[in-house]
Amino acid sequence: MVDLGRGDVDPSRRSVLGMSLFSVALTVPNWPDVVGRMEEVQFGRTQRIGMPEVDMVIAMTERVSELDDQFGGRHARPMAAAFLVNTVAPYLRATAPEPVRKAMMSAAADLCYLTGYMAVDEGVHGLAQQYYLKALELAGAAEDHLTYCTTLRGMSVQAVDLRHGRQAKRLADAASAASPQAGPRMRAFLAGQQAHASAQIGDRSNALMHLREAEVAMEKAESRGKAFGSYDPAALNYHVSQVRYELGELSGSIKAMQESDKVRYSVYRRARVRHRATLAERQLEVGHLEAACATWNLALDDYPQVQSGRADERIQTMLKLIRPHLRNHAARELHERAQLVAPASLLA
Repeated sequence: MVDLGRGDVDPSRRSVLGMSLFSVALTVPNWPDVVGRMEEVQFGRTQRIGMPEVDMVIAMTERVSELDDQFGGRHARPMAAAFLVNTVAPYLRATAPEPVRKAMMSAAADLCYLTGYMAVDEGVHGLAQQYYLKALELAGAAEDHLTYCTTLRGMSVQAVDLRHGRQAKRLADAASAASPQAGPRMRAFLAGQQAHASAQIGDRSNALMHLREAEVAMEKAESRGKAFGSYDPAALNYHVSQVRYELGELSGSIKAMQESDKVRYSVYRRARVRHRATLAERQLEVGHLEAACATWNLALDDYPQVQSGRADERIQTMLKLIRPHLRNHAARELHERAQLVAPASLLA
């Protein structure tokens, strides 16, 4: 568990950053196991809090999330971790009316989830799991179904990205089962991840079933109005692309990723870098070298502004893949440009 009384304040501490092991044997508590329980948080020790403090935590989480989307987690996570330790932990120990107590635990759960997500972005996977487990615990104490399900889905995303498909499917299914009253956008959010995890383990029928479920739910959600900052058509098309790729449908994967890029909101800079680089890798895989170089150049447009371990991985992969093609003019120009913008650690 992440101890909110000590926390992960100094990002240079190797004991913290070294916790990169992803545990496939992780024991994830079910919803009934966490509802109303929060043994480690004892109220009444310090100051009294009200809804203004809850609103401040929610607002801070939103700002950190915006910074993460635009600039990556490497700068934003230490800020979130320090805020958890120095501000949120004392609030969790404060005297408060019951509705305020639950609202504060819910806000803290959301911040723990976001901090875990940023740890994933840095590649610090063991630490991310600890934040995720704390988010589940807090969400259960607050009886906050939304954050509980969102966190389980985040854990599934982490697992699928690390190629732990069966664990990813288990977590995605648990998230779906725990949210029977989900609205259409949340339904799409959960089903899209179920589709990706199913495809990774070769379960074609379930992958396509969940993908269709996500598409139908997204149509319903979009008909009710756009929802900036949540699961949107760009995210759905990303899942379509991932499912197609896992099922061996490379051209369909490329087409869906191109559509995702076309409709993505401009503020999602880190996702733009990662997904354009992934698109370029797949374009190269089908032999379209110059198209791939053009797409990688688009990724490099944003890359210097992003501090992200996952973005670094994609650029490192680009340098490796382009090296055999340096006799080609477009490939050579791309390689030369990358030498100017990539950090020295990636060029070694």
